[in-house]
Amino acid sequence: MKLNQAVSERLTQLLNEKGMTQYQLYMKSGVPKSTIGNVVNCSYDSVKLRVIHEMCQGLGVGLDAFFASPLFDENNLEP
Repeated sequence: MKLNQAVSERLTQLLNEKGMTQYQLYMKSGVPKSTIGNVVNCSYDSVKLRVIHEMCQGLGVGLDAFFASPLFDENNLEP
């Protein structure tokens, strides 16, 4: 799996866990709706850590919690 796919899947998981929509995340984080949609749809080859951090703040989770997922295990990611 590519890193951007792992970020997309993790963001989708957290949105579902929190019962939030992409619009609600935009309202809480300030990250543009188009950017959130592009992350979810894997439209970017990479995502800036700053953007992930801002989305985490909107979700009420830390970066450590965001990346604490088997999706980010080295064995699951393409080099």
